[in-house]
Amino acid sequence: MILKAIIDEQVYTLNVPEPVMARGIEFFDQLDRDMDQGWQMSREWVESPDRLQRCQIIADKLLTALEKENEKLGMLMAGYILNRLPNVDSVELDLQGEVHNNQFHFKESATSSDAAITSPAAEDRSPSADAGLAAASAEVPSGMNKMQAMAQAGQDVTQVFKVGKAYRFSVYDHASGSWQDSPMIATEAEAERLRQQAFKARYEALQRA
Repeated sequence: MILKAIIDEQVYTLNVPEPVMARGIEFFDQLDRDMDQGWQMSREWVESPDRLQRCQIIADKLLTALEKENEKLGMLMAGYILNRLPNVDSVELDLQGEVHNNQFHFKESATSSDAAITSPAAEDRSPSADAGLAAASAEVPSGMNKMQAMAQAGQDVTQVFKVGKAYRFSVYDHASGSWQDSPMIATEAEAERLRQQAFKARYEALQRA
């Protein structure tokens, strides 16, 4: 099975043999048991990581394995992601260690359960709210280097928070000096995915000359 790891626009193709996938099941389960106790995801303690968050955590370990050229560990981490996220095609790894910013991309034939992670919850999105978030990114400080932009984006885009039975996040509008709320989103996983998009957009905007 193949997983593509994207690091700063460079693509690494990880071909995980079926025997490794089969032998790794017990190891994958042990990783889950470890994460059952909760996990520190960047600045946030997550008491009970969901499936997407667990894969983001393992993606961070995959990045470390690739940086240290630890092929065996890298294959096992890639194997976990392939096992837990059927139809995953690639993972975009965050170089700054922001676990929440590790993003997954799926093949077009993704199952409905994967679609819950990758597809917008249309019934919970409103054009006015989307327009508000777009406007919040219209006038931001620019010309920052990657480190500065990463730090500023972390301040400008909040973590996902729960509102009743739904989820949302907020983006700071530098022009008005106020926070713009995202639409109400049905699932935490979907809210996290949309937050990642907003974070990436803000990060890139802050670096524009």
